[in-house]
Amino acid sequence: MNPHTHPDLRDCLASQQARLNRALDATPAATGRNQYHPDLSPVDWHYAHCHFIEAVWLDERLPQRPPAIGRDWHDLYLPELSPKWRRGGRLPPRERLRAWGRERQSLHREWLEAPAIREHPLMVGDYLVGFLAQHHAMHLETLEQVRWFARLNGAEPGQAPAAPRPGAPATGDRAPGHPAWIPFPRATHTVGHDGIDAFDNERDPHPTTTGPFEIAARPVSNAEHVAFIEQDGYRRPEFWGPDGRDWLQRTGARGPLGWWRGADGRWWQTRPDGARPLADAAPAMGLSWFAARAHARWAGARLPHEHEWERAARDGRLQGTGQVWEWCANAFFPYPGFRAYPYEGFSMPWFDGEHRVLRGGSEWSDPILCRPSLRNFFTPEKRHVFAGVRLVRDRMA
Repeated sequence: MNPHTHPDLRDCLASQQARLNRALDATPAATGRNQYHPDLSPVDWHYAHCHFIEAVWLDERLPQRPPAIGRDWHDLYLPELSPKWRRGGRLPPRERLRAWGRERQSLHREWLEAPAIREHPLMVGDYLVGFLAQHHAMHLETLEQVRWFARLNGAEPGQAPAAPRPGAPATGDRAPGHPAWIPFPRATHTVGHDGIDAFDNERDPHPTTTGPFEIAARPVSNAEHVAFIEQDGYRRPEFWGPDGRDWLQRTGARGPLGWWRGADGRWWQTRPDGARPLADAAPAMGLSWFAARAHARWAGARLPHEHEWERAARDGRLQGTGQVWEWCANAFFPYPGFRAYPYEGFSMPWFDGEHRVLRGGSEWSDPILCRPSLRNFFTPEKRHVFAGVRLVRDRMA
């Protein structure tokens, strides 16, 4: 075996392919083409897209060949060429899709052993294998968001978005309880990652200075966000700012995505895996960046800068990471000396000042996406990205 390859990355790619197969088989054919939200493509499209991207890299870009003669699927499976609303109706039948996906998996395993592929610079250390595995893992997490909206769209009559309980008091400016705070003095530390699995936006490790600050040992809990709602937090403009107030007015949001109240006043949560009573101690999930910032202001705190979050995560004392993506205060930006890799479109289009960074991973994230340096990014109005919040406070030097 080539000494510069990593069998664990190939195993990881095989694992993601198997997960894609299971996800397709678990989705009824009658619903696999459905688009349940404007931001989310159908399940069957995600399945085909992942295998198509493998083929583009292994059959076109690495050997520098034009697409094969015949039906050109680029205009369906390349996101920049295929509007989301058109994808479901153009997909091939489920059985053809399943057979094609398994055929590509077998073929691509053979290609990965071909000398012309293995000698390509993108295959040093199996970089491309890890890139594809992580690409598939991100789409598999998106499939859980699709399932979430499928459930939300099929909710039982009478279920409603979360709202303050009639007559609930509007007094008090602090969440219940006293979360433990972890102090950090002002210090210079390293952020970023240079491993073979690093995306271009987390390369190269470089020094930065943060502090003094203190960060909550755990993410904001459901009970704490219920208190924010019941103390009229979604109606108090001082916590939201002009952009947040505009978002509230446009959406009518009165709580996180998937929260609702039963006839007895008890809080419930619809998740991708079904509806259940809201667990008080679990991290709040389904928050937009606007809601995360408003909760932080109500609690007398703020959102972390992503470098503060990474410093604390590397320190090893944070609890509850990997349960919800955690919104950070800052916009997604290029690190010093940023170089687009392996293509310009992976990160560069999103350095637009609009996308906000999230860190940590969620309950539905594969472990390969949960390293301290990984930078997720979405625009601030999104509530479907399994996001919550961890608070930070400034400290005296």
